[in-house]
Amino acid sequence: MNKYEQIVAEIKAASNIIITSHKSPDGDSVGSSLGLLYFIEKLGKNATICHPDPAPRFLDWLDTSAFLTMTDKAGAIAEAFSKTDLVFCLDYNGTNRVGHDMQVLLEGLKCKRIMIDHHLDPEDFPDILVSETSVSSTAELIVELIEQSGNSALLDKKIGTPLYLGILTDTGGFRFPSTGPRTHEILGKLLASGVEHHLIHEMLSDNNTESRLRLQGYAMSEKLEVLEEHKVALISLSKEELAKYNYQKGDTDSLANQALTIKGMKAAIVFTERDGIMKISFRSKGQENPVNVMAADNFNGGGHMNASGGMSELSVSETLDKIKRLVPKYFPAS
Repeated sequence: MNKYEQIVAEIKAASNIIITSHKSPDGDSVGSSLGLLYFIEKLGKNATICHPDPAPRFLDWLDTSAFLTMTDKAGAIAEAFSKTDLVFCLDYNGTNRVGHDMQVLLEGLKCKRIMIDHHLDPEDFPDILVSETSVSSTAELIVELIEQSGNSALLDKKIGTPLYLGILTDTGGFRFPSTGPRTHEILGKLLASGVEHHLIHEMLSDNNTESRLRLQGYAMSEKLEVLEEHKVALISLSKEELAKYNYQKGDTDSLANQALTIKGMKAAIVFTERDGIMKISFRSKGQENPVNVMAADNFNGGGHMNASGGMSELSVSETLDKIKRLVPKYFPAS
């Protein structure tokens, strides 16, 4: 029995299944959670998705009505954890990634925990670990679960749509180096299952609000700073600036990738003042320009080589100054 067959056996043996993912959800965490939920239901079992935060606004077109979040359903989540006999940990490598309140619940469990993830350096808390750091996304690994457990016949449009979304968003539209031959094979299988990829692209691209576009326009026209000598683009946004444009979670997610499209850029760093801290997004191009080391060494973060996150408890101006001092070390002048 391979690891994926073992996971399906655990699903079939469980009575109360929970699916968790990380704080500040993205397309992959939401997509992989939904895809796994629908697959579990196809196996004749029920599951509950328990996330720390609500899905970002740009994913409103997905049906996330059944999600329980710590933001507004903390009591229901605590009750679900008290009854669960199997928990999935999707798209994160350590319990601290789910926020303090859910971390306490997760670490207090006596039941089996299954991690399916593609980030570096996974912790050893799960009972079953699927950690493939070279894979594009957790959504891709959910497809592998379905296929390699012998359940490919169950793959359909409902399961495949959120999984396609997860792969699409976590590969930057299939542009990151993690997009390999197997990724495209899986995409082909999703299309064959009935996924209407053009509609997913349309929903992601044509789902802006006026305030989001105005915020992004302001960021690019007024806050973009290019360190030309080092080929690094920076954008900083204070809480006042975010509030001015009615910021909602997800509104700044694409800024780093947009800044990275400037000709010649090696990296882009965007940070926003939220919840009393600076949340930092790092993006870069190529194996010669990793950002995960800079994030881990200096900003209590990490992630993928070309896509990482971090945080700073300094002020906006202090964080900007710190980043500028560090850039020459990690991105020497060309």
